Amino acid sequence: MRLFFSGFSGFLVLLPVMLPAAVSADELFTVTRNETGGVTIRVDGQALATYVTDQGNKPFLWPVLGPDDKPMTRSFPMQDVPGETQDHYHHRGVNFGHQGMGGTDTWTEDGTWGDNPKRATQKARVGRIRHDRYLTLTGGDAAVVDTVGTVLTRDGKPLLEVAQRFDFSCEGEHRLIDIAIDLVATHGAIELADMKDAGLSIRVPESIRVDSKLGGEIVNSEGDRNAGAWAKRANWVDYHGPIDGKPYGIAFLSHPSTFRHPSPWHVRTYGLFTANPFGLKSLGLQKESAAISLKPGDRIALRYRLLFHQGDEQEADIASVYTAYADSTPAAPGS
Repeated sequence: MRLFFSGFSGFLVLLPVMLPAAVSADELFTVTRNETGGVTIRVDGQALATYVTDQGNKPFLWPVLGPDDKPMTRSFPMQDVPGETQDHYHHRGVNFGHQGMGGTDTWTEDGTWGDNPKRATQKARVGRIRHDRYLTLTGGDAAVVDTVGTVLTRDGKPLLEVAQRFDFSCEGEHRLIDIAIDLVATHGAIELADMKDAGLSIRVPESIRVDSKLGGEIVNSEGDRNAGAWAKRANWVDYHGPIDGKPYGIAFLSHPSTFRHPSPWHVRTYGLFTANPFGLKSLGLQKESAAISLKPGDRIALRYRLLFHQGDEQEADIASVYTAYADSTPAAPGS
C-alpha cells in the first residue's frame, strides 16, 4: 500500500491507495491541494503539473513537465525566464479559452491589452472562467483532476458552465494528459462565435518553436509541416525540437468523439498550439460562419490528448499512439 495526499475545503487528507502489481514505482501519482486553491500532480514524488486557479482570467496547467522532467510549456507570463519571448500575455501553459462566448472574451485577459486607450473596446469584453469546485481529486496508478467552472462576463454575469477533467498517466517514457471539456448551457441560451482565437491551447517551450530556428518542427497526421499545418484538419499534430540539447515533442491528438472532429489546428511557428473546432470561417475553411447557438441545457463535448515524448513524431510512433487513442473511450467530466 502507498499513500497520496488529497483534500477538499482547504484540508489535506491522507488517503491510502493500493498499488497494483503491474504499476511501477515511477508511475505512482499523487494529487495535493495547495494554499492558493490549485492542485499539484506528482509522479513518484516528482512534480508533473500544477492546476492554477488564482492567476489570469481562467484556470490553466503550469508548469507541465515531460520525459526527463523537461519543461513542456513556456514560462511567461508566470515566470520571467531570460531569453524567452514575451508575446501574447494570455498564452498561459495549457488552457481553454474562447474570444466570443456570448460576447465575452475568455481567450485574452486584461494584461493582453495593457493601458492602451485604443484597446478599450477589446478590454471591455474580457471576462473570465471562474474555477468553482473540484468534483474528483484522485491518485494512484494514474491521477484525475475533475473540475467545474463558470464563464462570467466582465461584470460577473454567469453565461456558461465549463466542466474540465484532466487524466494524467504514463506509458513507458511518454507522459500523457487526457483532457475532456464539456461546455454546458446551464445559464440560458448562448452563442459561441466563429473565432480564430478559441479552443484548447498549449504554448510550447522557447527552444522547440519553429521560429527560434533551433530545429523545432511542426508536422500533422496528413504530412503538412510548419506553417503549412496551420488551419488544417488532422487527427493529430506534433510539435517537437531540442530542449537542453536533446529532442522532445508534444503530440496533440483529436479523439473521434470530439466536437467537429478532426479538429482544425491553430498551430503557429511562433509557439501557439491550439485545437480550434469553433473558427471554421475565421481559419479560412469555409465561407459561412460556424457560430454555434446553444439552447438551454445544450452541451458541446471536447476530447483531446496531450502526449509528451522523446524524439520526433516517428521515433515516438505517434501514428500508432493515435490509433490506440482513437479506439479508447475518454472519460467525461463528472464521470
